[in-house]
Amino acid sequence: MAAWAYYRLPHADHFTHIQQTSGEPEAHLSCAELNCRQGFVVAPFDIRPDQPILLIRPDAVEAYPLPGKPGKPGISGIPGKSGKSGKSGISSPSPSYAVDFANYHAQLLSGTFRKIVLARCADETTAAPIAPEELFFRACRRYPRMFISLAYTPQTGYWLAATPEILLENDGPQWRTIALAGTMKLEAEQLQGEGETVTWSTKNIQEQRYVATYLTECLEQFASDFREEGPRTVRAANLVHLRSDFTFSLPDNRHLGDLLMALHPTPAVCGLPKRDAFRFITHNEHTPRRYYSGFMGPIGPSTHLYVSLRCMNIEGGHYHLYAGGGLLKDSTLEQEWLETEAKLETMRSLLFDS
Repeated sequence: MAAWAYYRLPHADHFTHIQQTSGEPEAHLSCAELNCRQGFVVAPFDIRPDQPILLIRPDAVEAYPLPGKPGKPGISGIPGKSGKSGKSGISSPSPSYAVDFANYHAQLLSGTFRKIVLARCADETTAAPIAPEELFFRACRRYPRMFISLAYTPQTGYWLAATPEILLENDGPQWRTIALAGTMKLEAEQLQGEGETVTWSTKNIQEQRYVATYLTECLEQFASDFREEGPRTVRAANLVHLRSDFTFSLPDNRHLGDLLMALHPTPAVCGLPKRDAFRFITHNEHTPRRYYSGFMGPIGPSTHLYVSLRCMNIEGGHYHLYAGGGLLKDSTLEQEWLETEAKLETMRSLLFDS
């Protein structure tokens, strides 16, 4: 089967289908190799020979209205039957997560890291497989504020993401990235709004500031006229985050891959100091992240690259769901576990929503 991808930008009423009609996607071992490239990028958290950045060549690119809108037919003939597994998540931390948390938290208390992100994977099943395309359309309907993408390559299989975090995108000559960190779950009447009544803890504010400061240091090396706005509260599904927006100009777009190499992975999915946190995560996290907390999206004249948060790897009727959270010194095991449970629900709810 040829490689292909669907994506829908936030608040858009259509999606784009990119297809490579022959051969396998280009494999790259560095973000810098994306300089002057075009296509759809599927990048992992940890770039390795057995887990490379993949670039789907845009042999065919078509835009379609989203299915379900009156008088606007979408792609037809996509099967999809859902069956409920009855599984609704684990209410208390798993032993492996507790071990990882204790290990990570000890590094924070000793001063090795100022922040580090701990991720985990949860497996779900359905009575009958749900077509990946159907899950993509469910995500589009349920999460209008998010970037929704579904990518298939022979090397990776199917990966679906619903993410609020821009890594790098442009609108003509203007470029944008964001610092997104801090998480709170909306409850009761809060679900009727955009999180206006949320009061942020010092831990969440500090975590977001770490990410914003890092992005400032990166952009100073590559960009001109960059401006930061925020932070502000933004909603993503039933969660809210703190977000700062950075807009800037790039004197030379031919070195986009070099900027990506500086940005990825951001402290929002890794930690600080970044290089040391990355090394610790790849050697100590119980569950390999694979393409979770990497990035996906089109690159070229119109670039929309998003961090692969709230994502799942689809294997027939088996679904591997990924989520993570940023730890600071005052983090607690129970609070961090509940945060990952709330994030996993973004994908989990799609499996039982026909």
